Amino acid sequence: MGAVNNNNYNPANSDGIGELTYQRAIDIARNTEGDLDPNVTAYLEEAVTEISNNLTSYPDSYVLSKDEFAVFNYFRHRFQGDLAERAVDRYWRSAHASDQQLDSGRS
Repeated sequence: MGAVNNNNYNPANSDGIGELTYQRAIDIARNTEGDLDPNVTAYLEEAVTEISNNLTSYPDSYVLSKDEFAVFNYFRHRFQGDLAERAVDRYWRSAHASDQQLDSGRS
């Protein structure tokens, strides 16, 4: 079986910001004018490093979670070439398969 992310990331509590998750940190980063809070920057840097390590370790099988995909897209300029294209393809295939499973369960 290939490497599939089980959303095993730990939310971080940051002074003045509250609990950070991947999605919350991305939202803060996208909506910040000027300098981004250093705690948010550090959290996102740690997240993108972990994502990059996972993609490098499992280049043909790692499937990004929805939240990881948001971080990946935010830092898309750091990911180039075939590795990135395959990661995007796997994410969308997984997302579509999940959608189809949900739709078939409603019938």
